[in-house]
Amino acid sequence: MRTVEAPAAGPLGGAAAVAGVPAADDTQRLLAAVLATARPLARTRAAHKAALLAALQNLPDGYVVAGTVTVNDSLDLLAQFMGVKEQVEALTNQAMDGSLSLERALEERLAIIDCSPADIKRFIAAHPPASRLAPGIKELITALQARGVAVYLISGGFRELTLPIAAYLGIPKSHVFANRMNWQWDDETGAPTKLVGFDMSEPTAHNQGKPQAIARIRQRNPYNTVVMIGDGITDLEAVQMTGGADLFIGYGGVVERPAVAAEAEWYVYDYQALVDSLARYRVAMIGSGAWACAAVRMMAQNTKVDDPADEFVDEIRMWVYEEDYQGRKLTEVINETHENPKYFPGFHLGDNVVAVPSIEEAADGADLIVLCAPHQFIHGICKQLMGKVKPGAAAISLTKGMRVRPEGPQLISQMVRRYLNIDCAVLMGANIATDIGREQLSEAVIGYDNLDHAERFKKLFQRPYFRISLLPDPVGAEMCGTLKNIVALGAGMVDGLGLGPNSKATIIRQGLVEMRRFSRALYPSVREDTFLECCGVGDLVATCYGGRNRLVAEAWTRAQMDGSPRTFEELESELLKGQKLQGVLTSNEVQEILRPAIHPAPCPLRVPSSPILQKRHWEQDYPLFTTINRIINGYLPPKFVVDYEVGCTFSDLAPTEGSDDDVGAPAQSRSRGGPAVPAVSGRG
Repeated sequence: MRTVEAPAAGPLGGAAAVAGVPAADDTQRLLAAVLATARPLARTRAAHKAALLAALQNLPDGYVVAGTVTVNDSLDLLAQFMGVKEQVEALTNQAMDGSLSLERALEERLAIIDCSPADIKRFIAAHPPASRLAPGIKELITALQARGVAVYLISGGFRELTLPIAAYLGIPKSHVFANRMNWQWDDETGAPTKLVGFDMSEPTAHNQGKPQAIARIRQRNPYNTVVMIGDGITDLEAVQMTGGADLFIGYGGVVERPAVAAEAEWYVYDYQALVDSLARYRVAMIGSGAWACAAVRMMAQNTKVDDPADEFVDEIRMWVYEEDYQGRKLTEVINETHENPKYFPGFHLGDNVVAVPSIEEAADGADLIVLCAPHQFIHGICKQLMGKVKPGAAAISLTKGMRVRPEGPQLISQMVRRYLNIDCAVLMGANIATDIGREQLSEAVIGYDNLDHAERFKKLFQRPYFRISLLPDPVGAEMCGTLKNIVALGAGMVDGLGLGPNSKATIIRQGLVEMRRFSRALYPSVREDTFLECCGVGDLVATCYGGRNRLVAEAWTRAQMDGSPRTFEELESELLKGQKLQGVLTSNEVQEILRPAIHPAPCPLRVPSSPILQKRHWEQDYPLFTTINRIINGYLPPKFVVDYEVGCTFSDLAPTEGSDDDVGAPAQSRSRGGPAVPAVSGRG
């Protein structure tokens, strides 16, 4: 027996997608699969395929599975149950090879079987649906339905025998086309007692009935494309008549009929070949820190275990910056233990997560690219991946931060679009990695421009403990995720000063006000309600109570107040164990935008301002942002975090003399009319 396998480069992918769901890519994949696997054709068949290719440029949104879903013809099996197998099977074969009309075959078969309603019930009990299905058909239908595909069952058999099969497969009764038995009814009991033929008004009671059934389906639903699967002449008829199916896939897993095999555009012997040909998305994770590991853990659960649509390739390649861990390469440790002991200890990532030390290897062939690395490294990552990303791929950024350039700020998603020339959504929310690793309730939004990509990423990330909503404001979501780290520094300073919840609440509220004002000043299209989403106030609250920026800022403040100051770099290394502190860098980047170019700024960045930014004098419009930046750079003592309305008014600050690590006293203000700047001191 020969088997025509589905080509690796031509997945069937959603060829029966529900109407209105864009799936043009899947149309091309389906046609590539058919054209690549068909046997040599006569000129007329080749012309037919060319016409089919031209006709299927729009969404393929109908899928019909016909007849051959069981290992036996249901009527033949009933005949065996009734003890008349041989006589009925002979008639069935004549009907399927076209030598006997369908009407006559049905009539003669029923006459031989001569069953009662009680016989039907006993038959169904003796042969439950699960025992009758062809291998792989349930998996195929489950995968199609999970993708939103409309599946129909068209049978030349009878509803009394077909409906239990349909129910087991999850196909609604309205999607079943089959004949109906006619019964003689007892006048006394009103119950059916004797089989007296079948209803001739059903389209499947006649030759060429299956294309008529498909025509009815198309009248009710605006499907652009219908695919027929079956093993008999009556199934093949569905694609040979106007108004019928657009494509026929022959199935020889039960019986191979040469006439059907010769005419089928694609012929398979196992439904698993069709399951394998469905479009699947390969996923790559770029990053391996705590948040990246928490995210890849969720993705691994969804791609391997909870993927009813079989929509994702099980394996996820994760780029890991190669470094030593206890004398071994970190990638080797991760692949052996399925855990990242350095950055996310104690959490099993998933057997299907493969750590690789090469960014190019991780991203090679990926359809979905997840970026989750410190924002200061994303620019270099993008440059490294330029020209090496699969055309048509989509990305999502979990990174919170921005890049300041001479021509103005650039968000991470904007950077990805520019360098990789692919769509990039963002996932933002209250995402403390260890809480998610413990599968505690968390939530996030996916900010998107492309809804199809957003819905696909939602399937990739959403878990019972990790709720996701879609937000058509990617810039607003990303700005929230970026700016909240500055506010978290202020919250940590409040904790370091030993102040209570009232003070922290004030910092959080003012921070949210400035986040909103700054975002809309740079990007007027940002939505107001975005700041009330989990990416806004939700993420802000979580970060100000449990994030790494708060933790390090608290320790930094306590050291300042104790008279034994330490640098953020020292505390980052000590407390974060290799993770990166984002808030300090983001604060400096934001201050580059707030401060006019002529100002001798305390910020260590030396990025020249654009002509537009030179006109901005925004420091006092964002008093909390400005004060926090002056504190972290040693120009104000930590206590000014709760006196930010004063801290932002010092209009000219001189750099501290001495080493960069010293926390000294800034000079008195030399601006016209500006207040004097108090010296940085200990507990005073």
